[in-house]
Amino acid sequence: MSTKTLTRPDAAKVVPLAPKPPDITKLLEQYGTGTIRFAGTEDALYDRHLVFDRAIDPKVASARERFEAVSHAVRDVLAQRWVKTKTTYEQQNAKRIYYLSMEFLLGRSLSNNLTNLLLDPVIQQVVKEKAIDWPELIEEEPDAGLGNGGLGRLAACFLDSMATMELPATGYGLRYEYGMFRQSFVNGWQQENPDNWLRDGDPWEICRRHEKVDIKLNVTFKLRDGRVEVIPDRPSTLFGIPFDRPVVGYGGKTINTLRLWAAAAADFFDFQEFGTGDFVGALGGTLEAESLTRVLYPDDSTTAGQQLRFVQEYFLVACSLADLIRRFLRHNSDWSKLPEKAAIQLNDTHPSMAVAELMRILVDDAHLGWDEAWELTTKTLGYTNHTLLPEALEKWPVAWFETLVPRQLEIIYEVNRRLLDQVRERFPNDEGRVERISLVEETSPRKIRMANLAIVGSHSTNGVAAVHSKLLRTTTVKDLADMFPERFNNKTNGVTPRRWLHQSNPSLARVITSAIGENWIGNLDQLRDLKALAGDSGFRQAFLGAKREAKVCFADWLKRTSGQVVDPDTIFDSQIKRIHEYKRQLLNALRIIVVYNRLRENPNLEMVPRTFFFAGKAAPAYRLAKLIIKFINNLAGTIDNDPVVRGRMKVVFLPEYNVSLAERLIPASDVSNQISTAGYEASGTSNMKFMMNGALTVGTRDGATIEMAEEAGEENLFLFGLTVEQVENSRSWYSPQWHYEHEPETRAAIDLISSDYFSHYEPGAFEPLRDTLLLFGDHYMHLADLKSYVEAQQRLGALYRDRGAWAEKAILNVASSGKFSSDRTIHEYTTQIWKVDPCPIP
Repeated sequence: MSTKTLTRPDAAKVVPLAPKPPDITKLLEQYGTGTIRFAGTEDALYDRHLVFDRAIDPKVASARERFEAVSHAVRDVLAQRWVKTKTTYEQQNAKRIYYLSMEFLLGRSLSNNLTNLLLDPVIQQVVKEKAIDWPELIEEEPDAGLGNGGLGRLAACFLDSMATMELPATGYGLRYEYGMFRQSFVNGWQQENPDNWLRDGDPWEICRRHEKVDIKLNVTFKLRDGRVEVIPDRPSTLFGIPFDRPVVGYGGKTINTLRLWAAAAADFFDFQEFGTGDFVGALGGTLEAESLTRVLYPDDSTTAGQQLRFVQEYFLVACSLADLIRRFLRHNSDWSKLPEKAAIQLNDTHPSMAVAELMRILVDDAHLGWDEAWELTTKTLGYTNHTLLPEALEKWPVAWFETLVPRQLEIIYEVNRRLLDQVRERFPNDEGRVERISLVEETSPRKIRMANLAIVGSHSTNGVAAVHSKLLRTTTVKDLADMFPERFNNKTNGVTPRRWLHQSNPSLARVITSAIGENWIGNLDQLRDLKALAGDSGFRQAFLGAKREAKVCFADWLKRTSGQVVDPDTIFDSQIKRIHEYKRQLLNALRIIVVYNRLRENPNLEMVPRTFFFAGKAAPAYRLAKLIIKFINNLAGTIDNDPVVRGRMKVVFLPEYNVSLAERLIPASDVSNQISTAGYEASGTSNMKFMMNGALTVGTRDGATIEMAEEAGEENLFLFGLTVEQVENSRSWYSPQWHYEHEPETRAAIDLISSDYFSHYEPGAFEPLRDTLLLFGDHYMHLADLKSYVEAQQRLGALYRDRGAWAEKAILNVASSGKFSSDRTIHEYTTQIWKVDPCPIP
């Protein structure tokens, strides 16, 4: 694949895909630009790392040692380009993007870096010559435990796009030693196991201890019974130690940095305790400080866990701002230039304390006046809202601010005083509005509204899909939108096509490239040229062949790793996402029971066989979500053991859902279930990945699915259920009991659950599910949408029998997915919010 400028082909046509390896010499010249030259062939780096890093004969190296050697060799290749990227930014004093996020769900880095460096042909040669078991080697890299769901995956896609688009950008996050957890099932129940993803080290990170920052806190920490407790009124200093990871843009020209902060104590060792034999006590301060960034998402069901999360958020903000301000001051002495040199984006409410912390720096350290500091703060900061769920719009007790960051609380109080004066002046005699806009929630205990703080302290607040942005403005924070209408805008999410199509689905990528050339990889809008081929029988067959190849590949992997056998000639029907009531995995399960009942009543019923895939984790303290997992696993077992439906339907709940699993299942899926209650899914990004890979969507009119239907045409999706307006308008009178009494298949499905049919050995286990649906109001309206959902799936099944018609719709979906590239999203952020220009690296 060449590194020429990506341009639109003159015409789309189907041509044989000719092998086109890159000019290896030219690539190595690009990556070797610098003062250091490496001798030997391009694969000598691999042997060198095994011999000199591990002191081992390459012929007897283990899979892990081979993985580390390959990774370090790849890092060697990109290292000088990485240095040159940073040097160029410094020399040009470019305006930079700083992306603050508590999560970066990166997945694995080796394959992605090879793809973006265009080095796949090189590694294929090395693998062949060295007889390396490549699939085994790839499995040695754990998914980086730096995120959980869509928020972190979006951040990772954005970093990819910023580097590919040659934008000067740095991601800031925390270096968690343990991810959320590793999921397994015991008797159908979710089990949470430690995700010690850094157990064997990470070959991609580089510790920059000399660039540490000091963070002063009004508290200290104590390890008690394995938990970190916050001890108030005991001032302490923590070190923020930066660990840098390369972010490789496609083509390898720009290599940006993801900087992750690890907490450490000031150099301290208690020799007196050590002398008495208490080694742990001697290291106490170090162990306690390091525990601050040890775990992603501490248990929020306890006050101690919530406090730790609060401290984590401040630590991220304080370290990142100290670092970027230090960088700003190296080249700029005029504080008024800050918005011209830095664009700071807050990814959701977690980094919202940046408003108060930046004000503290400008007022206390830079000695600016309040008005000037506030103008600089608001011009520099931008805020992305990702959810309308009240529990996700963080509110922290005032007492915690008083304990941890009293100065920042003083600043928040002053911001609030001035804000409410403005509100009263603009909306006189409206104290209700004043109360709703206030940064302080006057409840017991009093709380700081972090979303309000982010909105007030930023020049831009964006939602992540058109319907989400509208609801944000008109319902969730309507009063603030009325106060600052010019600040609100929409930036529909996107995903990187490099990882989610080019890398994860090579069979489909080859078919596309054969038809329209390779330039779509950097300009996804070019996929629209496939529309002219949707009716071409030859292209349809190639497209369906690529899908089957992906299904066979997934089925082989599943059998090899778990022993489970699935039939690639069935419909692969997938719902993969975090387990939550609003995402309605329970609705999907009810639909499966309806189909199951039909087959039991009529074993000769004509139906295309289906395999139903679920994957996703439930928060450890979310009992109902964990019960839904248990229910789906029991449902799977019941169906597996029923000879009446064997070979007609199968349910598989895949454990340990992560990026690597998604990269395998999404290309193999025929059907994408996007079935959240309308108005609850801000955007979604898995829906875009499925669309890009040729799956047909069955979904509600929610989040970005609405825009997908606009792009592809509603006739090419299977939409069902209540709209946002219908959900809201029916709240006052909605009765799930009515659906139970008037819809026989709904009643039969619920009765089967109530009869312990799926819980013979655990009577009553699933009563909470029945109660949620019938006794407690069915808040997420499963029963209101069940009949419509079943009908939509039935229409889809009928279409699947006509392979040509199915292929046409699937091709049109792929051809219409260009809008959902994260490159488009980042272009909108760059031109409309950040005002940052590309900075090409020579």
